[in-house]
Amino acid sequence: MYKKRLFTKTLMATAVMLASQQSLAAGFQLNSQSATGLGRAFAGDAVIADNASVMARNAAAMTLFNAPAMSLGLNVIDTDITVKNSQYTTPFGTSSLDDDQIGGSSYVPNLYYVHPVNDKLALGAGIYSNFGTKTEFSDSFAANEFGGLTDVKSLNLTLNAAYRLNNQWSVGGGLDIIYGQGKLQRSNQTLEGLVQQQTGVAGPLLDVDVDGTALGFNLGTVYELNDANRFGLSYHYSPELKAEGDMYAQPVGGNLQGQKLLMPLPDMVEFSGFHQLNSQFAVHYSVQWIEWSSFDALKTNQDVTLNDYQWQDGWHYAIGGTYTVNADWTLRAGYMYDTSAQDKKTSISVPDSDRQWFSGGFSYNLDSKSTLDFGLTYLMGEDIKATEQTTATAISATTRADALLYGVQYSRSF
Repeated sequence: MYKKRLFTKTLMATAVMLASQQSLAAGFQLNSQSATGLGRAFAGDAVIADNASVMARNAAAMTLFNAPAMSLGLNVIDTDITVKNSQYTTPFGTSSLDDDQIGGSSYVPNLYYVHPVNDKLALGAGIYSNFGTKTEFSDSFAANEFGGLTDVKSLNLTLNAAYRLNNQWSVGGGLDIIYGQGKLQRSNQTLEGLVQQQTGVAGPLLDVDVDGTALGFNLGTVYELNDANRFGLSYHYSPELKAEGDMYAQPVGGNLQGQKLLMPLPDMVEFSGFHQLNSQFAVHYSVQWIEWSSFDALKTNQDVTLNDYQWQDGWHYAIGGTYTVNADWTLRAGYMYDTSAQDKKTSISVPDSDRQWFSGGFSYNLDSKSTLDFGLTYLMGEDIKATEQTTATAISATTRADALLYGVQYSRSF
């Protein structure tokens, strides 16, 4: 009986914290703005400007277009996430759990249009996504207060303008209207029964279905050393998204109806370079900083905290090359090293590690104004020892997250 009371008392203070950890997935960055970028691991994407999708990384690069341009594409992310060697401990003992696969497929569309007004001013609009993920543990996973379902999507509508100051410098920026949607579900019949005995209230540990809209902005600049060498620098301000809908979190508040879930998103800074070495070959690179440390807590607007985080800022380092075979075909390849956002605090429901991107792609010119692009990336993670514990329960496991990303895109100038 003592163990049971201890288990119930501790559960009242910790169950939601454990159950909501996958809400961190809202901060997962989606590098899926274009198929061309995917084919070179997004190396140089803030300045290459080979199609209208460049505005997603740097609005100032729109001055590099001398005719209206449109791009339409779809990227697909297939994740292969394994949770293995799990040891689940409660006051009643320790047991080994079966391995679980929690990956899934996500579809990320994009659409861009650039319109040069004159030789100095260009306007543009785009629809794409910067953040999102989907993971789902099986119903039979015994420790589903740590696992469950997470399905987070976002859509970014950007309205941009760029202005050429002189032959070398251009500046640009615009507004980002971000729509986010998320479902978070955590349940465990044993723990829910104990909560009901203690509080008299029945319900899941966590059941959230919310959406919301927020306003951000982006700024950028391009410096053209000459026709063959240029550099780009951009900044994206990501707002705190206020989402509302159905929220039930037991036991830190039960029904949270009427409250808004506050989800801080990270700012991003990117530097890119592009160098045309000869008539056929170009090399390009990027360094990107992502302010993951802004994800300090997940709470409501009435100061109900669901979880605290200990994330660190992330970095991307990418290098790639483009080879023009002839007037019809262009080949590209790239490599990215992507650092983990997690530091000391790890979780089985948020498998994260340093990652390597191995990318390749091609473009085929259908005619003088139309191009079809294809990109493919294998994202390779690392085995990570994840542990979570309270005074009542604990779990330890090895997690690994790999992914296959592929995309197709149609671009046209007018």
